[in-house]
Amino acid sequence: MSRLKKRNMLILLGVIIVILSGIGFNYLQQVKEYQNTVENITFSNIDITKIPDGQYIGECDVQFIYAKVKVTVSGGRIQDITLLEHRNERGAEAETITDKIVEEQKVDVDAVAGATNSSKVIKKAVENALLQ
Repeated sequence: MSRLKKRNMLILLGVIIVILSGIGFNYLQQVKEYQNTVENITFSNIDITKIPDGQYIGECDVQFIYAKVKVTVSGGRIQDITLLEHRNERGAEAETITDKIVEEQKVDVDAVAGATNSSKVIKKAVENALLQ
């Protein structure tokens, strides 16, 4: 291989390394932002008895996880929560948290083990629906 071809190959390899490093750094920044966002999710103490009867839509998006729910309130109680959409990493198990919310009649129930982040996002979507 000629010196020119070797030089061009080295330059191309260098460019590829720089591009991949930039992509990797950007991804790591997104992961850090996502983790901070989820960590800082807080919940209000909502008096469900004061929420008018109806159906409410809420969502929560933290980059890697997204949830959209429909909450049905009747007679001062949460009657049903339908998970309309749930994009998750490995948190599909968290989808059962809606049953806990209906059972306990509060948003801030214990997270599903192994699916803490998805649990938080779904709970926040429910809270956002109820706070409309």
